[in-house]
Amino acid sequence: MMQKINCLIIDDEPVARDILQTYCAHLPLLQVAAAAGDALEAKALLLQHPVDLIFVDINMPVLDGISFIKTLKKPPQVIFTTAYKEYALDAFDLAACDYLLKPFSLERFIMAVDKALERMRTPAPAVHETNEPAFFFIRTDRKIYRVLYEELLYAEACGNYTKVVTTQHTLLPNMPFSSFEALLPEMLFIRVHRSFIISKAKITLIEGNRVFINGVEIPIGSAYKDNFMKQLGL
Repeated sequence: MMQKINCLIIDDEPVARDILQTYCAHLPLLQVAAAAGDALEAKALLLQHPVDLIFVDINMPVLDGISFIKTLKKPPQVIFTTAYKEYALDAFDLAACDYLLKPFSLERFIMAVDKALERMRTPAPAVHETNEPAFFFIRTDRKIYRVLYEELLYAEACGNYTKVVTTQHTLLPNMPFSSFEALLPEMLFIRVHRSFIISKAKITLIEGNRVFINGVEIPIGSAYKDNFMKQLGL
């Protein structure tokens, strides 16, 4: 039987805090250790009450929720709760479990908590903590290039070739798109179109059925959009 999950609620609106406490009460596994009206109060509470899960608003006085999470050296699982959808990418960069857009239902709340519980059961190791190399090699134009995952922006299918765009080079190896995709770790890259794979960390903007990386517009295929948004916690 899983231990109780200690939660911290942070929101400057009393009504919002009450709603979250009510939702938490519906799930016996959750235990609200404390609730705070701002990030500085939450910081002090964390010294007294170590928690497993934080529900935090974004738009708060003095210190916003995203900045607050950045101040934590080893943050617990985080679920952002906000009325503003434009902060979703910032939340994604912090590896948040989910992003709840107010007003959200109990059903949507439970789905977010389930994501957090899944992470607690099977935490994903950071790339630098594994023994896997942070790069791969590509042969093209009679040369062999080492490509770092952190430098790869996106890849595009070009017939029997794959166009590989990095911060350093644009390469065109004689390699099927599916073979190139197999080189990439799923936690860092995602297919957004039958002809495009992108780096999650390099996304700068999502607008409609388009995603922008380094000023380049890339289409989001209708068959891939639901999974893409789900991967971003949206």
